[in-house]
Order: sequence, then structure tokens, then C-alpha cells
Amino acid sequence: MIYQVPELGPEEHAALRAIDGLRKQLRYSTAEPRRWIGTVRRVLAARAIQGSNSIEGYHVSVEDAIAVIEGEDPADPRSIDARAVSGYQRAMTYVINLAQDEHFEYSAALLRSLHFMMTEYALDAWPGRWRPGPIWVRNDATGEAVYEAPEAEDVPGLVGELVKALEVDTTTPTIVRAAMAHLNLVMIHPFRDGNGRMSRCLQILVLVREKILAQELSSIEEYLGRNTARYYAVLAEVGQGSWNPSGDPRAWVRFCLEAHYVQAESVLWRIRESGQMWIEIETLREAEGLPERVTAALFDATIGLQVRNSGYRALLRGWGEEISNQVATTDLRAMVNAGLLRSHGRNRGAYYDAAEPLRRVRASTRSARRPIDTSTLFDPEAA
Repeated sequence: MIYQVPELGPEEHAALRAIDGLRKQLRYSTAEPRRWIGTVRRVLAARAIQGSNSIEGYHVSVEDAIAVIEGEDPADPRSIDARAVSGYQRAMTYVINLAQDEHFEYSAALLRSLHFMMTEYALDAWPGRWRPGPIWVRNDATGEAVYEAPEAEDVPGLVGELVKALEVDTTTPTIVRAAMAHLNLVMIHPFRDGNGRMSRCLQILVLVREKILAQELSSIEEYLGRNTARYYAVLAEVGQGSWNPSGDPRAWVRFCLEAHYVQAESVLWRIRESGQMWIEIETLREAEGLPERVTAALFDATIGLQVRNSGYRALLRGWGEEISNQVATTDLRAMVNAGLLRSHGRNRGAYYDAAEPLRRVRASTRSARRPIDTSTLFDPEAA
């Protein structure tokens, strides 16, 4: 037996309606091809990867996560953090491709394959293989065991139940199905390492298979990375210290619904702000007589990213424009001379960030932000 979907009441249905309303707005906001939409989606994908890996102690910058997405080397490609993120990105690339596969089937073999892609850099994780024995989740601060997973010999049968549930359940709302898939996989803890990343990866797979928007627009990984303590606390509340599938998973479902709502609101804010930023950046660029292509680098700097020569060229390549290393160097120098970027470091370590005019654009654009209110999310009357 695995954890079962709780009966959804008026409060959960109210939250689902609110999330659906935000998703409709996101579809509308991203339907028209505007250049800043692609840039926002690129950063969202990087923040999702960064957030999911940070939960398990693998930390990379947003710039390094973007480099991995674009097939470029991060600052230190041999570090364990970079290798973990690269593995996660490989698995996620496969997941996104599976979203379009008409012959797709959930299976234990698929989960093992995703795990192999994710952890092949660490042989002690037993990439692609079920764990051989008992496993405990420990509090890193105290060393105390806070959760004991089911016996290793039960893993194949439990994963089989999970796969079957994903195949046959067509009535549960997709967001809830995805949340339950995450919960069950992380509680079964079928692998020696990488169970959290695998569970979040499976959650996204369920979402993208049902075409709940693109991965970077539907993922809650960034939210989970920002709220790691609460994420673990809710899992602990549901698990009660050991494998307990008769327990009530409602707290987990509600946590995921809140995460989807907050993340969708946040994405909408970023898209609106990005459109305003882009217009103001274009005005500054035109006033300095700079070529149109440099807006891409100026936008990245405005939202707080460090700009490097290789990253600038990769960004333009994504737009179908190839420039040489020398042209990129000339462009970056021109942006510095125009007072829009600041230069740091030399040679391979050189990078650029926003100068004062771009910092003012960012500050003025973001001044209208307000905390996202979830106080009425589960109120049927408010919906």
C-alpha cells in the first residue's frame, strides 16, 4: 500500500480554481513571442534547477545553472555541485522530451533510468539501482534520524504500485496527482542517494505530461528551494518518522497547492516587470547608439545576473544570431564605455554587472511589488 489521494474538499477545490486562474493568465502572457519572455523562461528554468539541487546541499549560481542549460561549462565544471546540477539537467531534458512522446508509459525502468542520468557521476549512489538495504533520513544539524524508509525488499513492489497509480488515475486533478507522486517516491526512498531530486523530477514529469504549461512555468522547485525548512517539516508531519502510508497526506497536498499558487503569482510579476524593463533598457541602448543585440546582455545585468563573454554569445545563439568572441568583447566594452555595465576581473575570469542606470531601472520596476497574499487561497467564499 502507498499513500492515497485524500478526499478533496471545498477548500482544496477553491485553491485549485485560483491556481487555474493564474495559469490561464500565464498562458495569455506567454503566448505572444516577445524576446524578454524567452529570457525570463531561461532564468526560471535555471532557478528551478538551482532550487531543487540546493535542497540537497548542491549549490551553484544562477549563471552556472544557465550555462548548464545552454550546454556551456559552469565556472568550475569538475566540482561536485556542478556535476550534480549537470546530471539533474540531463534527466530534466529527457523528462521534457517525454512530454511529447505519444508512446510514453510510466515504469520502474523509467525511474531507474532517470536516476542513472541524475547520479552517474557518483558511483556510491548506485546510479539506476534500487538501494540494497535500510536507509534513514537524518537531520544534518543534529545527526538524528528523522525518518526510516520501508525495507529494501519492499521497494520494487511499492514502486510498482506508484507506477500503476500514475497510469490508472485519470480523475484526480493533475497538480494533486503530481504532488502525490512526489510524496510517495520520496517516502519510499528507493535509491541510496538522490531521492529528493528524483521525487521533484517525477512531479514535473506528471505536470508536463498533462501539458500544465511548460516545465519552467509549472515547476515549484524554486519555491521549495526558498522554503526548504517548511518543505522538510511538512514531509516530517506526514511521515511521522517512518513509512506510514495510512497517514493523512492532506498537509502535503495543501503545501504543494500553496507553492503552485505563490510560484505562478511570482512568475506573472516577473513577466510584467520584464516587459517594462526591456522597454526602458531599449531606450537607454538607443540613446547610446548601441546595436540592438546588446539588449540581451543589458537585460541579464538588470535582473542581477553576471554577464560573461561566453554566456552573451550563447544567449544570442539561442536567438539565432552567431557572433565571434571578438565581436562579443567589443560589444561588452562598448556597454562599459556607455556607463551601462561595470567590468570586473581579467581574461577568463572577466565578468560584467549592472552599472547605475540599469540598477535604477531594476529598482523602479520592482518598486510596485507586494508580498503574495495566500490568506484566502483555501477560502471557498473568496474563490
